[in-house]
Amino acid sequence: MGDRLRVALVFGGRSGEHEVSVVSACSVAAALDPERYQVVPMAIDRAGRWADPTTASRVLAEAGTTPDRAPSFEGSSRLDPRLLDGAVDVVLPILHGPFGEDGTIQGLCEMLDLPYVGCDVEASAVAMDKVTSKRLFREAGLPTPRWVTVNADEWGADRPACEERCLGLPPPLFVKPARLGSSVGITKVKETIELAPAIDLALGYDSLVIVEEGIPGREIEVSVLGGDPPIASIPGEIVPGHEFYDYADKYLDDACQLLAPAPLGPDKVAEVQRLALAAFATLGCEGMARADFLLDRRDDRFLLSELNSIPGFTAISMYPRLLGLSGVSYPQLLDALIAQALARHERRRRFAEAALRPLSDRSR
Repeated sequence: MGDRLRVALVFGGRSGEHEVSVVSACSVAAALDPERYQVVPMAIDRAGRWADPTTASRVLAEAGTTPDRAPSFEGSSRLDPRLLDGAVDVVLPILHGPFGEDGTIQGLCEMLDLPYVGCDVEASAVAMDKVTSKRLFREAGLPTPRWVTVNADEWGADRPACEERCLGLPPPLFVKPARLGSSVGITKVKETIELAPAIDLALGYDSLVIVEEGIPGREIEVSVLGGDPPIASIPGEIVPGHEFYDYADKYLDDACQLLAPAPLGPDKVAEVQRLALAAFATLGCEGMARADFLLDRRDDRFLLSELNSIPGFTAISMYPRLLGLSGVSYPQLLDALIAQALARHERRRRFAEAALRPLSDRSR
């Protein structure tokens, strides 16, 4: 048992997905093989403070006994000291949204020279930024809904010009903060009069807003597991219980339906898998990501919406569920992600050592 890998399971966090992160972490802890791994719980409260080890373990245990809700807790530290004293071998961040999925925890791990699961700093930040990722999708020739941007300075200086630019897209429109998750701050705009309040709302969460054309279609998701080569799962489908898949639909009233597998023909399955793998490569993703698509009812064409670099990890979440239906069990998924994290860290260590060698030795 002394040879077990010590896995820092980091969960909670400052985003609107705090609760689902806690529940996800509980599922992950239960699926990690106790013969191979020692789980080291690390909990971050809603204010960004790290809990002490006893509290972190308690929260994880309570989440296992109350799967319908996440326990509340408060932290007291700027950082869990176990990350600094050699108490862990690899970090498994199950943090969604800002301060977790956006490259911040990944950057911390890089600074501490710790292996970590999932996308690196750059890919995490890019995937979180809807505008940057869509620009890269477009550059790579991947289909994505049309959009325009509005920043806080432009909005403050000339609202009519910004509205005119947005209304160049066909309604309905979706107005979103550019760098936020959980559908927080998103408004579906059907009438011109609704546009300005929607932009005001989104600018309350981010200084950059994306205004995107609404697509009449089905919401399709594909899980991607990194590797050589990466694999794409069978697709699943989200059937919203509300007008669109908003925050309440995701987390509060359980009104949506999750169809796994999605009712698609073989050709459409192959097409969306190909697009998911292309999107994964375009953003430089590693480890894991969930690719979200819209299947346009008007022309039966897939449009790439976004990639989520740390998708939900509860036992019923689409990411592990779709991979499970594709032949990769939950424990096998975690084994693969941890192995990839360790391999990347070793590869980068060799590169770093090569870069530090004297110039006179580099040609040898």
